[in-house]
Amino acid sequence: MKILVTGGCGFVGSQICINLSKIIQDVHITSLDNLSRKGSWLNTKVLNEIGVKVVHGDTRSLDDIFACGKHDWIIDAAANPSVLAGLDGSSSSSQLVQTNLVGSINLLEVCRAWSAGFILLSTSRVYSISSLADIPLKEGADLFVFDKSQPHASTVSSTGIRETFSTSPPLSLYGSTKLCSELLSAEYSSAFSIPVWINRCGVLAGAGQFGKADQGIFSFWLHSWLADKPLKYIGFNGNGYQVRDCLHPYDLAFLIYHQISSNSGCLNPINVSGGITSSFSLNQLSAWCTDRWGPRSVDRADLDRPYDLPWVVLDNSLAYQSLGWRPTIDTSSILDEIASFAESNPDWLNLSA
Repeated sequence: MKILVTGGCGFVGSQICINLSKIIQDVHITSLDNLSRKGSWLNTKVLNEIGVKVVHGDTRSLDDIFACGKHDWIIDAAANPSVLAGLDGSSSSSQLVQTNLVGSINLLEVCRAWSAGFILLSTSRVYSISSLADIPLKEGADLFVFDKSQPHASTVSSTGIRETFSTSPPLSLYGSTKLCSELLSAEYSSAFSIPVWINRCGVLAGAGQFGKADQGIFSFWLHSWLADKPLKYIGFNGNGYQVRDCLHPYDLAFLIYHQISSNSGCLNPINVSGGITSSFSLNQLSAWCTDRWGPRSVDRADLDRPYDLPWVVLDNSLAYQSLGWRPTIDTSSILDEIASFAESNPDWLNLSA
């Protein structure tokens, strides 16, 4: 079997390459990456050492993709993952659309030509900003919790947001590019009999994740705490009560293995996350860091930022019902892994952020 992973030198893409090479026998994996993200070049040596072919190319170029040679499956992990992409000055809205949407369309065209399967790594950010902001919450001791006593949609509960939750705009430019990619993936699957899986991922975290908040808040917080870099609770009264779930990329890779092994596809998106049991607030992360490394100050700013949300936790029960998949690595183990990596790599933020 031959698998092409785009964005394969990024944190998630490289971890998929590494873990699939362990899980699947007789697999040949190619990583396609334009190496534009700072730190991505660090993964090329690791991938080469385990036999993954690394190709310098761009999903915005059909020629670059076809040059990789025919593969049986394409895993699309190439994207600008920031919810502020196209707005914060680091990239233009056109660049975002070209990378996240046009790149995925090119991959679908290649899948059509190769009769290959396609796995799209999508995001929780396809869910409606206004609907997410309306989820009823109350303050717990150190985090926001779902308030089931208040009126709420049937598509959300104390176990998280379901796949049927609203995807009505506005989502963010980033979220809209991923939702469009989802829709086109389903259309290509129906029109050309391409096996397609659409995985809506929560926050992924683990050792070696690049040191930027928009590419993994858990890793960013731990690395910054240890390096005594500035940290700030922003918005929501400045208490750090905002909550996200957490998933190790090994568990994502194992789900992808199940999807590839099924030799089929599914037009309905699946939430892929650690779920409610993995969820942490920034305040709780600070307490964890204090227990490990000692206390330090965190600034507070009760400011409103575009697309900030107090509680984004995905209900992952459909993945279990359809594929028998559940996460196996808990958040404490993930944090221990990140902390050990940070202690061994004190310059990581400078290298990758």
